[in-house]
Amino acid sequence: MRPRGLPGLPGLSRIYGEGFRHQLRLTRRSLGDFQVLITVPLYTVVLLSMADHAGRVGLMPYAVLAPAFIAQWSMALFVAGDLVSQERQLGTLEAIVATPASLATLMVGRISAIVAVSLLAFGESVVVARVLFEVPISVGHPWILLAGIVAGAFAMAGTAGTMAALFVLARSARTFQNSLSYPFYLLGGILVPVAMLPDWLQPLSRLVFLSWEADLLRASMATGPVHHVPERLAAIVALGGLGYAVTILLMRSVLRRVRSLGTLGYA
Repeated sequence: MRPRGLPGLPGLSRIYGEGFRHQLRLTRRSLGDFQVLITVPLYTVVLLSMADHAGRVGLMPYAVLAPAFIAQWSMALFVAGDLVSQERQLGTLEAIVATPASLATLMVGRISAIVAVSLLAFGESVVVARVLFEVPISVGHPWILLAGIVAGAFAMAGTAGTMAALFVLARSARTFQNSLSYPFYLLGGILVPVAMLPDWLQPLSRLVFLSWEADLLRASMATGPVHHVPERLAAIVALGGLGYAVTILLMRSVLRRVRSLGTLGYA
């Protein structure tokens, strides 16, 4: 009989769900996790003002969606690093690792809770665009938009989980968090369309799920037909699944290393 919490779909589902619920409870008591959401209206105002001043109506979807993507990635990335740091400071990381539960699954569950909360950023951007700039926000393909957001949330949690595994090795994850933000914004086509990147850099952007999600969500807001929807969704989900797989493998490798060195508590 398999001990509770060892690999297995029911056990992993319980661990993931417990991590998700635990992080939601912590988030309700910690307003610091919502700091990024406070900046979303400010980013939206700045980007919409630039697009409006330049008369670039075609950039309005970028200006509306970019702050939401920034908030999502920032919250997921910073929470991923803070999870490890907080457990180290509390002296509970060793106890968590000592349990038979999968640490990678637990961490991804907690990150997923933050990603779910960060979806509020999309609503913030839309409200600012409609109220302050009177930008008509129309969604030509709402179901495609919803599918893209859900697939993107899945990929976001998986990718941030990979970062969390790497942060176990770091004494301070903050340095890595700061350095990983803007490269993802650039390669994901959030601030600048991927087509405007140098030719040699464009293929690399396709390895970042944000580039697929951003393109799909912007296309879903247009009235014209959206092409290759299954392929785009499959790319987002595949990159997210790859993130989950890498998270599990990295976490196992990292834990073996820090256990052998006796540096789990302080990297």
